[in-house]
Amino acid sequence: MSRFTKLVLALGALRGLRNRRKRKQTPERIVEPGEPTPRAELGVVLLLLLCALFAIAFVVLYAVDGISSKTQFEGLTLGGALIFLSAAFIVTAKQVVVTEHKAEEYPGAHPAEQEQVAQIVEESGTPITRKKLLGGAAIAAGGALSAALVVPAAGLGPALSSHVLLETPWSRGRRVVREDNVPVKASDIERGTFYTGFAEGASHDLLGAPLVIVRLDPAALKLPPERVDWAPQGIIAYSKICTHAGCAINLYRKPTFPPVQDKPALVCPCHYSTFDPATGGTVLFGPAGRDLPQLPLMIDRKGNLRAAGNFSGPPGPSWWGVRLWKARFVRR
Repeated sequence: MSRFTKLVLALGALRGLRNRRKRKQTPERIVEPGEPTPRAELGVVLLLLLCALFAIAFVVLYAVDGISSKTQFEGLTLGGALIFLSAAFIVTAKQVVVTEHKAEEYPGAHPAEQEQVAQIVEESGTPITRKKLLGGAAIAAGGALSAALVVPAAGLGPALSSHVLLETPWSRGRRVVREDNVPVKASDIERGTFYTGFAEGASHDLLGAPLVIVRLDPAALKLPPERVDWAPQGIIAYSKICTHAGCAINLYRKPTFPPVQDKPALVCPCHYSTFDPATGGTVLFGPAGRDLPQLPLMIDRKGNLRAAGNFSGPPGPSWWGVRLWKARFVRR
């Protein structure tokens, strides 16, 4: 007999011995074999996919503007996702997972008993026939629901719609009107008080629409060189939206006794950010991180105030990189 033949026979005998040992080592079942429940498994898969679908719908609704009854639909989709996830857990617990009760005295911890517990856990999962499908559906539902829960954090800043903060209705020639849409005349603006104006023909609710207007002594103006002609007759206009948190500028500080009081200033009453109208809306005090955007003005033949261009910067609250952007006109 050749050496090669002897080697093949030896390997075959060794493999046979190993198979016998494996057969002998296979422990006797502790848990009775359970009946597979394919319908229940498919039901769980369907519920998990519905959870993922509703969670994705919530993310889409949150990101898209202009949807009627948006808040109600957001509540329905997020609530539906949680309901379907709960239903999937209930069906899994009642129909898919094998439940066995084995009552006996509990002795101290021993390796043999620990192995039995591990065997019971392993054998209890054998009736599940669609483990990969269930795992995939669970990952889809968990991922989509996690995204739905994280997305509202975008409401803390313009993560999904920062372009809205750049858009304004102001362009050269657009008239400034009061709240009742009556044009604002230069002769109406007096010193010692402030006025609110809006872009004619645009919604007053737009972030870039409202203005705060004051008249100062032209000799007191110290505007940047490129803005020397932005305040005709000392009339100067700024965005009414504070650059800190988007509150409205509703206070005007004026010195009653000039020798002892500070100079005129625009004040946000919410967090007391204070801006100097004479120097281009620079921050004098408070948490605001940048100057108020200034709107260039001009006076037409009829004495009405009109915009001579767009804001010097994006109106509204600040965000990361806001200084790198400019306000842009959007027809409204």
